[in-house]
Amino acid sequence: MKIGIIIKREYLTRVRKRSFVIMTILTPILFAALMFLPTILMNNSEKFDKKRTIVVNDETGFFKGKFKNTDAHTFIFEDKDIESLKELVEQEVYDGILYIPSTSLNLPVNAKLYSKKALPITLSSYLENIMKQELQKQKLLASGIDPALVKAANVDINITSVRFDENNEEKNMYNILEMFLGLGFGLLIYMVIFMFGNQVMSGVIEEKTNRIVEVIVSSVKPFELMMGKIIGTALVGLTQFMIWIVLTLLIYSAGMLAITPHEMISTGMMNEQAVTTDSQQMIVKAMEMTNSINFKGILFCFLLYFIGGYMLYAALFAAIGSFVDNETDKQQFVLPVSLPLLFVMVCCTMIINNPDSSFATWLSIIPFTSPVAMMMRIPYGVPYWQISLSVALLVVTFVFITWVAAKIYRTGILMYGKKTTYKEIWKWLKY
Repeated sequence: MKIGIIIKREYLTRVRKRSFVIMTILTPILFAALMFLPTILMNNSEKFDKKRTIVVNDETGFFKGKFKNTDAHTFIFEDKDIESLKELVEQEVYDGILYIPSTSLNLPVNAKLYSKKALPITLSSYLENIMKQELQKQKLLASGIDPALVKAANVDINITSVRFDENNEEKNMYNILEMFLGLGFGLLIYMVIFMFGNQVMSGVIEEKTNRIVEVIVSSVKPFELMMGKIIGTALVGLTQFMIWIVLTLLIYSAGMLAITPHEMISTGMMNEQAVTTDSQQMIVKAMEMTNSINFKGILFCFLLYFIGGYMLYAALFAAIGSFVDNETDKQQFVLPVSLPLLFVMVCCTMIINNPDSSFATWLSIIPFTSPVAMMMRIPYGVPYWQISLSVALLVVTFVFITWVAAKIYRTGILMYGKKTTYKEIWKWLKY
């Protein structure tokens, strides 16, 4: 009953803070801005820029009329002396000069793009692609080969990874998506464990510094106080995550509607029909990839490992907060506790590249590393027995660590002005 009161107090105190409300609302908006704003600005930037005029001085004669005018650029072919054209660019009569020196088909074309002001990178890419295609065509014709036959002979190779699941059913695998999901969920677990674990530790230090804890422990047991703070902060974290998920889905949907296929034609150098076809293919591919991932299972495992990992490390952080007097003193004790999770993050590429290796498997089973390591592996598909064993060991370890942390907490919470050593902590555990 008293634990319930402490949980309620801890929960309401935190969710009513202005900082909690602001961060809960702003975080999804900031992430959405990072995702969509650069694309939207890039796609719309040329609507506000003046149309650029590019002079093409082609000494080879291969590219006459090959560069198409767009809404953003106009190409003019001039045979004037390059030095006189440079003067016109310096006077801002033209925005740029594409100078293509005379060369043979067997030599590389070292073209130069002169300008007084910076030109878009997309323009250089477009010019390079057109020149490359045209020179390839000219080389084939010079060798007596029809370019149309070469184009028809091009073959696209698409290797789809198919894995047999535990029911021996075939399942398409998309390694890029699985890699990003694994890294994303692993990093998220890592961040929330430290973020909310530090909140527990800071709360304990604050109450101890203000001597509030002396009043509280006169009516409740130190263990009840510790568990109340841990569970209350966990509920705050879950509340924040639920709100983040809802807001992220809403903002993501709105952002996808804002980036229409028409806006995806960033430079006007692709025709609308091609972009529409590509967009449709991308949508179909995205749906196939989405359907291949068991998002419900991943989210369920995320909640399991978030709660288990948080409770395990929060108990340790609460114990640390109980025997230090200020934020500075805690650093020497936080680092050893943090090392297992830091080790997993250092080894994340090894886990992602080979999620079924013995190294990755052991890291995902050991309780101090499993919350992050297992979440990196789960998008690739993990046998149920490994998840069950990992969760069971995590729960058992949490119970043991909570018992150890409680013994430290009950002694350290009422100690003031004394530097705690590891030897001193070992004595408390023997009481």
